[in-house]
Amino acid sequence: MRLRWALLLLSFLIFSQNAHAQNALAATPKVTRILFLLDASGSMMAPWEGGQPRWDVAKRMLSKMVDSLNAYPNLELGLRVYGHQFPNSEKNCQDSRLEVPFAPRNAKAIKARLATLKAQGNTPITYSLEQSANDFPIDKASRNVLLLITDGLESCAADPCKSSLALQRKHIFLKPFIIGIGAEKDFGRQLECLGQYYNAADVKTFRTVMDDVIAQTLSQTTVSVNLTDANGRPVESNVNMTFVNNVTEQPEYNYVHYRDAQGRADVLDIDALQSYDLVINTVPPVRQTNLAIRPGRANVLTFKTPQGTLWLQSPQLTPNPYGTVQAVVRTPTGATVASFPFGTKQKLLAGNYEVELLTLPRITRRISVKQGQELAVTYAAPGTLNITTDLRGYGSIYQLNNDESQTWVYTLPEGSSSKQNLPMQPGAYRLVFRTKTSTGSKFTDVRNFSIRSGQTTSVAIFGK
Repeated sequence: MRLRWALLLLSFLIFSQNAHAQNALAATPKVTRILFLLDASGSMMAPWEGGQPRWDVAKRMLSKMVDSLNAYPNLELGLRVYGHQFPNSEKNCQDSRLEVPFAPRNAKAIKARLATLKAQGNTPITYSLEQSANDFPIDKASRNVLLLITDGLESCAADPCKSSLALQRKHIFLKPFIIGIGAEKDFGRQLECLGQYYNAADVKTFRTVMDDVIAQTLSQTTVSVNLTDANGRPVESNVNMTFVNNVTEQPEYNYVHYRDAQGRADVLDIDALQSYDLVINTVPPVRQTNLAIRPGRANVLTFKTPQGTLWLQSPQLTPNPYGTVQAVVRTPTGATVASFPFGTKQKLLAGNYEVELLTLPRITRRISVKQGQELAVTYAAPGTLNITTDLRGYGSIYQLNNDESQTWVYTLPEGSSSKQNLPMQPGAYRLVFRTKTSTGSKFTDVRNFSIRSGQTTSVAIFGK
């Protein structure tokens, strides 16, 4: 056991981790604060193994634990107890008190206070969680850990799960540990929403669980992320990655993936007291849920993110009458991936897409992006439609299809001057127009025309 704690001490001394989405290495080691939230309700006096009350076993185990932690640098402990000030008959839902505030090397104070307390009252878990927010000093650089030891459920018609989530979102503490002592397995189902739940049905398990919780809290955990091609080769890099707390849905870490000259991904310090989804911000993004990060280990995670390049290649026309043309990329199901201007290159996950070019008329193409390859997409150089008559009215332009049908492509500005110069793709078109002053639909003017690349087509409209 001493060797184990010595190894943990070594890990803790080199542990520098920020749980609040700050990636820079700290200049000084971070302070870890562990608040023990101890159940002292009347049910804790029930006999456990060997006829000992659960209360006596919990106090004895906790005293040994704080003793073993007393010499740790950059570690502060605190003790909050509930259910110990009023008898259960009073049903007091505010029976909770910080008995020993945070301080370094305060095991003696915690042990002395435990010796004087008795278990007798109610189980106000929610109220105790909310009050614990005032127990932790205001220190954004610290790691705040809460360890709840209980043998009962909330008894004050409140929602401890909702309170725990709200406090995690405010970064009051990290994902809490909950140890249910002397409890049946079903008991934990109502406490799992609070944090990471452990069932300690017997004394031996209780001792082991407490050791494991402290080991997770003080051990260094690292993560390396391999981004591979379709064949599993770790060749992808320079991609933004976000570790998202999948309890609070808040980003905890943002990194741009790095691979060294030998092709090895670098090592990231990740706080194992959280549970994460990883969002790999390729286009489109890839989300890996519930990362399997083992505390105190050098974790290596591997994900397939094969990418190719889409090159939106502008036609050789100067100046381009369109100006800057955008392209919208969608998945085969119609979900929009992103939009990019022509003249740029953009990496995409390998796969099939639909690209809509925002020319006039719009052009839709199906493309296939392949791993490590560049795909060029362009459009024909446009011509120009010149509507020469300065009349006010209403009208639209249609594209004429090979089957003699027509497809709407543009509506002229309503009621304003019909004089227009429009860049358009080569093809056959129809202009349908009625002047504002005309007295019936029968005075609609219909003109067919063609557009050729780099040329101007003039169309005159006659009012009636």
